[in-house]
This record gives sequence, structure tokens and C-alpha cells, in this order.
Amino acid sequence: MQQGYQRKRRRPVAEINVVPYIDVMLVLLIIFMVTAPIVTQGVKVDLPKASSEALPADSKPPVVASIDADGDYFLDVGSSSDRQTLDLEEIAIRVGAIIQLEPERPVVVKADRSIAYEKVIQLMVTLQGAGVPSVGLMTDSPEE
Repeated sequence: MQQGYQRKRRRPVAEINVVPYIDVMLVLLIIFMVTAPIVTQGVKVDLPKASSEALPADSKPPVVASIDADGDYFLDVGSSSDRQTLDLEEIAIRVGAIIQLEPERPVVVKADRSIAYEKVIQLMVTLQGAGVPSVGLMTDSPEE
């Protein structure tokens, strides 16, 4: 062996390579940006026009009971909107459970303008029977 030859020992690198994590985060960001508009869709209804006061900005997102142009009932609970048709009994059970957990949560009815008044009243009576203290009506603002 040679006297002058010393073998250099490599120390292990104790750094985390974050480049793959950044790549994954960018891909997730793009996926969420593409899917966000799809998730926020609701039931398509033609709301009646009326001037009204909007809900306060600091209030919780309302529970929206909807009636579409065909007379089918839907329920939109904040971020989760199940697009399945419900009957009045199912709506009463679900809204009653929500109101027991969050009594201050606003509840509004969103109905197509072509729906018979009777269907709207039936929904409002069902909601009040489920324990909702007051039911609001959702409208579009009138055009100037």
C-alpha cells in the first residue's frame, strides 16, 4: 500500500430532497383548480326577482332546500350538495338533524318561479315541522 494514499470517506447527505414534493403539490393544485367549478354547481332553478336583504357575511352557510322546475326536492347543506331527489320526509329528517346540531344555522327555500305555490308551502311547513324556527325564501335581485 501507498503511504500517501488516504481513502476519503463520504458522509451521508442528511438533506431531504423536496423537489418531488413540490411537483406533487403543483399537480394537486391544478387538479383542484379544474374540479372546483364543477363541485359548486347546484340545482338549476329560475328564481323569482325581488329586492331583499342578503344574509350577513359572518353567518354560517345556509341549508338550501330546492324545488326545480319539475317539482323535485333537493337539499344543499353548505359544501355538500347531493344531487339526488328527496321526498319531504327525508328532507325533514336531514334538516331536523342539522338544526339539532346547529340551531343558529339559517334555512332557505329556493324554488323555480314556475312551481305551484302549494309545493313551496308544503316544503316550508315540512321544514318548520322539522324544528326550523324561521324559513327564508331565496330570490334573484331585480334587473335595474
